[in-house]
Amino acid sequence: MRILLVEDDHNLLEAVADVLADEHFDVEKADNGTDGLLLAEQRIYDLLILDIMMPGLDGLSVIRQLRHQGDLTPALFLTAKDSVESKVLGLREGADDYLVKPFAIDELLARIHALLRRSKGFDMKNQTKRSYGRLSIVTHEYEAYCMDNPLKLSTKEFELLAYLIENKEQILQRTQIFNRIWGMNSEANETAVDLYIHYLRKKLMPYGCDHYIQTVRGVGYMLKADDAHV
Repeated sequence: MRILLVEDDHNLLEAVADVLADEHFDVEKADNGTDGLLLAEQRIYDLLILDIMMPGLDGLSVIRQLRHQGDLTPALFLTAKDSVESKVLGLREGADDYLVKPFAIDELLARIHALLRRSKGFDMKNQTKRSYGRLSIVTHEYEAYCMDNPLKLSTKEFELLAYLIENKEQILQRTQIFNRIWGMNSEANETAVDLYIHYLRKKLMPYGCDHYIQTVRGVGYMLKADDAHV
């Protein structure tokens, strides 16, 4: 699961990022609202953690712009303000939860798991089966199946299939897929997306599911099939 953390306090930014990494989250960091907004607009994250009070573009402005764009990615605000008015304002602008500094790490993690469970419909600590048509995956075990036949997928192939299932019947740009699966700082390039789509289709072909992955010419890919009942 990928999290965007936006916090202008460098020490807190690094400390929280380290904790999240220890919990096996893939974390992208930004120390200002402007960079945070640019990253968030990629729409490759499962959760946004935003400081409210930042110089320049603050957290409220970031979430306001994202919600105006139709981005419903869950957002957790971090702030030093504990007033009811501040909390209400943050929630009205589109935040999903609110945590006051200083906070206990255990509470932060509990809030994160609750938001992810609410938005994705599963508990991060338990293995979860997700399906689309004849395809299914067990996220915790990195297992994938087509019509109950096990697919022998590499880690990247599995993550690619999982991302397609999470965003079934939605067009995903190559850049979105690359940033989500390989990360913005990867030494690979976007041709890896086409290559791994080819690998994945090849492994789905014996079961007649390769047509599920549709090419949107000049844009990217989409998981869609007429025989899939969402």
